[in-house]
Amino acid sequence: MTLYEGKVGEQFQIVGIQLEQFNLTRRLQALGMNERTVVQKLNAKHGGACIIKVRGTRLAIGKHIAQGIEVVPKEER
Repeated sequence: MTLYEGKVGEQFQIVGIQLEQFNLTRRLQALGMNERTVVQKLNAKHGGACIIKVRGTRLAIGKHIAQGIEVVPKEER
């Protein structure tokens, strides 16, 4: 599933980032969004943008970016 499809308030683990623009992928990786990173979807706007929490930092990303981030639900341990 993509981060865009995930429910608000849940935590997910990133399994891949598939974006057309390589520079954008590199920027997300520089912000700490790599494989196996845990993210939490905090809010979703009507236009598709969403607010996420990554490594203690809140980020706003657009619908196009959220649709390019493949995630799985975080496993509880």
